[in-house]
Amino acid sequence: MAKRLEGVRVALTGPRRAQELGKLVENLGGIPRYRPAQGTVLLDDIDLRNGIVSWIKNPPQWSVFTTGMGLDALFDMAEDMGVAEAWWEILRNTSIAARGYKTINALKRRNLVPIVRDDDGSIEGLIRGLAKHDLSDSSVIVQLHGDPAPRLMSWLEENGANSSQILPYRHIAPPEGALEQLMLDIVSEQVDAVAFTSGPQVRFLLEHADRQGQLQELMDALHGSVVALSVGKVTAQGLIEAGIKRVIYPEEERMGSMIIELVKFYETEGSLIRRAALDTANAEE
Repeated sequence: MAKRLEGVRVALTGPRRAQELGKLVENLGGIPRYRPAQGTVLLDDIDLRNGIVSWIKNPPQWSVFTTGMGLDALFDMAEDMGVAEAWWEILRNTSIAARGYKTINALKRRNLVPIVRDDDGSIEGLIRGLAKHDLSDSSVIVQLHGDPAPRLMSWLEENGANSSQILPYRHIAPPEGALEQLMLDIVSEQVDAVAFTSGPQVRFLLEHADRQGQLQELMDALHGSVVALSVGKVTAQGLIEAGIKRVIYPEEERMGSMIIELVKFYETEGSLIRRAALDTANAEE
């Protein structure tokens, strides 16, 4: 029985769990190409420490968490400062809102239960959950997820909340050479699919292509033989807003589910692309 991604070359742009994802691609007969399109850097200790001190001195009525990684970073810092128990006690006595299943799981590990959560893994879903509550004159601290969230912060302001934000980590672009290699792989059709696992990866790639004057070539390839693949709805929305019309993604944000969706695509409407990929792979041997 033929493997379901036989000969399909998949560019993996995420820096985290890339080897694990690549192994899954290989097990299905595909060829992983490791092309990191982002880096993640924790902010200066001073910023995190000051943020936690402020959180403890002026406990908010609402605490909003948008990533499990950010929550873990905050708890690690609070532990290092010797105030983890005090901060946990404050969180236990405030209303918590959370976006994403990883954030929910990180809270559960610490016996914290959100009263609001998103319905689809997105900021818009989080806003829909918060909209059921009266936030006027409420103090709110928002833990962001590597990039600003202007829509959420604007919505909080429009609804009368007194909000502030803390950014435990931010995304930075990888070296220009890494983005150049990924872009060339796409425009020259050296890959058949590109797997994006975060919005910044999309942004960094498109910005690089624009600087090089090859944005249209990149878009043409992603509308042609190269399939844009997303880990979930949030990252997919970024691709769609950038003008990429064909985006494959799973209903639930899971890396394994993303690859299964690619398999389904090649088994149905992507069958012609799959045959082309096999012909290319055979020609290279």
